[in-house]
Amino acid sequence: MSTIEDLPLWAAILISALLVTGSGLALIGSIGLLRFKTFYERVHAPTLGTTMGLFTILAASMLYFSLTQTRAVVHEVLIGIFVTTTTPVTFMLLVQATLYRDRFEGSDPLSGLSAEQPRSRTPDDANGSATPRRTTGS
Repeated sequence: MSTIEDLPLWAAILISALLVTGSGLALIGSIGLLRFKTFYERVHAPTLGTTMGLFTILAASMLYFSLTQTRAVVHEVLIGIFVTTTTPVTFMLLVQATLYRDRFEGSDPLSGLSAEQPRSRTPDDANGSATPRRTTGS
């Protein structure tokens, strides 16, 4: 096993740049969490920022351990796979539960998002005998 002093200069610079970039992206996601007002806005910023930050930090870890040890980078790959699959699913479940709760309490946060809602057409529309109906989001 070699130490950090045995790293070539190019590798140390690249690993440092990846760590600083990943930390900056995670920080931007965290700041976005504080800046936004509603829960629905707050879910979006950390998902993107921290996921991209995590991947650059994992890339730095993969590079470091590939150069200093003779082991495969299986741990980092598994971490990336688990975070990639669990983070969006978790946030989707949180948003759906919050949306259900909001609608149950009588306020629908999605009701005023679009002035023009899609219209559904019926077979009578081809004959010109009926006007298009508005669809409701279910």
